[in-house]
Amino acid sequence: QVQLVESGGGLVQAGASLRLSCAASGRTFSSSAMGWFRQAPGKEREFVAAISWNGGIRYYADSVKGRFTISRDNAKNTVYLQMNSLKPDDTAVYYCAADQRTRVPAKEAIEYDYWGQGTQVTVSS
Repeated sequence: QVQLVESGGGLVQAGASLRLSCAASGRTFSSSAMGWFRQAPGKEREFVAAISWNGGIRYYADSVKGRFTISRDNAKNTVYLQMNSLKPDDTAVYYCAADQRTRVPAKEAIEYDYWGQGTQVTVSS
């Protein structure tokens, strides 16, 4: 069983930065692939970024490539999403997810076993 708690969301102006954190409980975090997804009002949940168990493989959505960075600290059971140059289109609820079955990250939400409750990110123009 894994529990995920996101934090770090907020209201910022376009061009600003935010760092989201996802604290995980459970013994399997260090061997799990992790992902960040987001969902804007009226839209489907979409992939943002994912990272392998040791950070050696990272994937990003085209819309955030070059602006967002995913990282993890297995000693702290935490995964991060550094978001720079934020745009109004980045406004969404951001969710952290864990895939206990594999060390290699996936871009499809269906592959993930556990989800956090989400944290709101709002970017004003």
